[in-house]
Amino acid sequence: MKKRTAEEIERLLQGYEESGLSRQQYCQREGIPATTFDYYRQRSSRKAAAKRRVAGLVKVKLEVAPEQAQSIFTLTLSNGRRIESAWAFSEVDLARLIRIAEAV
Repeated sequence: MKKRTAEEIERLLQGYEESGLSRQQYCQREGIPATTFDYYRQRSSRKAAAKRRVAGLVKVKLEVAPEQAQSIFTLTLSNGRRIESAWAFSEVDLARLIRIAEAV
């Protein structure tokens, strides 16, 4: 089985879109199993969706009352939801929390 580079996979996916052929016809023409081609398409879709999610993040400003500065913060999301927490999140964990909350 031939290991394809990301560029080769992208060429296959782009070629299919431009070919006007059915999935089965295109796979036969290119000599690639339809199941492998479907895997490439699904993986490409997941990567595109992940890029859209990241692009959908917005900068937020955390405002904490002085008496709460050491214990609790409130994060108001663009969809109106609020997250209050006393945890000290890392930047990565906070970004993950925001993505999850905004997706629901």
